[in-house]
Amino acid sequence: MTSSGTNTRSEADGQGREPVSTAWELLLPVASAPARGRGRALQSALREAVRSGRLAPGTRLPSSRELAADLRVSRGLVTEAYEQLTAESYLRSGRGAGTWVSGSARAAAGGARDLAPRALGVRVDFRPGTPDLSLFPRSAWAAAHRSVLGRLPHRALGYPDPRGLPELRNALAALLTRRRGVVADPERLLICSGVAQATTLLGFVLHGRGMRTVGVEDPGSPEHAALFASAGMATAPVPLDDEGLAVEPLVRSGVRAVVTTPAHQFPTGVAYSAARRSRLLEWAREADGLVVEDDYDGDFRYDRAPVGALQGLDPERVAYTGSVSKSLAPGLRLGWLIAPADMTGELVDRKRTMDLGNPALDQAVLAGFVTSGGYDRQLRRCQRAYRERRDVLTRALAEHFPGTEVSGIAAGLHIIARLPERWGPEEEFAARAADAGIAVRLLRDYGTRRPADGCVRLVLGYAHLAPADILRGVRTLAACPRQNPC
Repeated sequence: MTSSGTNTRSEADGQGREPVSTAWELLLPVASAPARGRGRALQSALREAVRSGRLAPGTRLPSSRELAADLRVSRGLVTEAYEQLTAESYLRSGRGAGTWVSGSARAAAGGARDLAPRALGVRVDFRPGTPDLSLFPRSAWAAAHRSVLGRLPHRALGYPDPRGLPELRNALAALLTRRRGVVADPERLLICSGVAQATTLLGFVLHGRGMRTVGVEDPGSPEHAALFASAGMATAPVPLDDEGLAVEPLVRSGVRAVVTTPAHQFPTGVAYSAARRSRLLEWAREADGLVVEDDYDGDFRYDRAPVGALQGLDPERVAYTGSVSKSLAPGLRLGWLIAPADMTGELVDRKRTMDLGNPALDQAVLAGFVTSGGYDRQLRRCQRAYRERRDVLTRALAEHFPGTEVSGIAAGLHIIARLPERWGPEEEFAARAADAGIAVRLLRDYGTRRPADGCVRLVLGYAHLAPADILRGVRTLAACPRQNPC
């Protein structure tokens, strides 16, 4: 590994494997993490690198001595990280043979937002994160596009305001105030290329203010670690309980910023309780900290009106992010960020240097779609379809997997299914499903904790699947041969 943090070493293990080349700079934020959190940070960074595919199966890792020297951490810390990930099957090792990325490791590529193309040979894909793209309102969008082209002045096609088109910021501010209870000043609303860019922008600004570690929910979206790493920030996992993020571990972590999904926690589906939301804001005030609210699917609630955004309770302590990736399509790359007033200028400056702003024409079309009522109609259409598919999935699980407990069903685009112990072990269940052409995600893939029981916990996305495909997928899963049949 060179002094720049990039290992260009190419070697084989003596068994005919192809040489590999790996960018170890992804792990460098570990060195700047607080001393007591470096072990967790290294394990999290390595785990995410394997999940995302940055460390491909068969990649040989540096020796513990080499990596410890490069990261300027103790060798024992690296050894412990290697042992932990070997126990979790992310890595494999043999006496005198070094440490390698396990061939059984499966890339998660973003967890909640599964960025990997759907695998060839998959018959039914229950991986969460994608809406039904066939519901995209092509006719209404095309009409809005024609209307915009007919009235947009020539000057609007020049370099855009990096904050975003004023018409779109005004339209979204009104929408978010009405639907999500957000305190949305158009002058503080920044249009971004989805929540991913909003998160990265916040990471750069927090880094510029001297922060080096951000708290993240455990379990939570693996994507956050990679996004913050791109801004030079490490992440520290903070556990959850039945009410949401556990505040006492958050206090002990020493971080001053934390990413949350309070309306519908990803992936557990927990809606933060009123008491926990209040306590979290108290922490932010006491620590002079920041809560980053990822409202990734807050509009999709089926049992009652959506829970209001946390940001509405304290807009100077909460940075609010959202997008149209679940309501329209992720390919539009349109999202928003509303941050505390004292951060807005820094965020706009960073956005300007990053890309000079989002495409003006796309912004104008979305503004027209929102103000015409098309966006509200789209949400109602999606809610009807997704509620039906949720019900189909829960009924199918009850029929084919009797004794299964489901949770997180009140909102969102996925559920948690806890199958009885007789369907385990989890790794074998996932392997049997893959062999049958059914793609699933285990809850354990999204966090560091491992349940003591032998039950299989699945995160099942349903929004993108037709009811017939849901039924076919569940039936196929139930028919997979297992070692301990009912």
